[in-house]
Amino acid sequence: MARPTTRQGLVDYCLRALGAPVLEINIDDDQIEDRLDEAIQFYQEYHNDGVTRVFYKHVITTGDFTNGYFTLPDSLICVLRVMNINRGDAADMFSVKYQMYLNDLYGLRRPESIISYQMTKEYMGLLEMILTGASQQITFSRHMNRLIIDDDWKHTLKPGQYIVVEAYQTIDPEQYGDVYNDMVLKRYATALMKRQWGTNLLKFEGMQLPGGVTFNGRALFDDATAEIQKIEEDFESRFQFPPDFYVG
Repeated sequence: MARPTTRQGLVDYCLRALGAPVLEINIDDDQIEDRLDEAIQFYQEYHNDGVTRVFYKHVITTGDFTNGYFTLPDSLICVLRVMNINRGDAADMFSVKYQMYLNDLYGLRRPESIISYQMTKEYMGLLEMILTGASQQITFSRHMNRLIIDDDWKHTLKPGQYIVVEAYQTIDPEQYGDVYNDMVLKRYATALMKRQWGTNLLKFEGMQLPGGVTFNGRALFDDATAEIQKIEEDFESRFQFPPDFYVG
């Protein structure tokens, strides 16, 4: 079908784009699966439609304390930050923050008081950023699926407490079948299979068949390589998230 919504549907689409069933596509089934996995992985890592931003919550266990790290799902490919962990100062009735929150209700009875309230909130936010940092310092290893919070856990964390992680998660095409119909993914998967077809035919280059026909796997391979290069350049220039810039 022209709008594949399953893995096999995408395979059939790619093979038809290469000429099947009119032509015999000389690719093994395992090679097809490998090239499709490669296309999906590349799509998820470099196309902005292959991932989504999520806020993942995790319940701290005693095992996390023993390990010194948190184990995250394999689908999380990038951790942006851990939401600020409450250090308890807002619960201290003698802290400035507690007293300010206590008086919020009474300090906003007049419309003009919102200006001073906003200025005070911005000032306290600046102090908190300078003294405690805007967010937790973390270390994340994607291939190990480990998140380490660089802090004194004894004073900031405890079993049963939640942490919230802002991250990018890959979109599972088996769950959201519309991914298989993405035009860029279809083009890229077809080009990878085409190059595999050319690679297979290179082994017989120059061999003459009955009737004077000769194999020309080199032309097929070079054509597919040029297509792949163009598609990957489009990924970088048109579909990839821009890199983060840090100032300071």
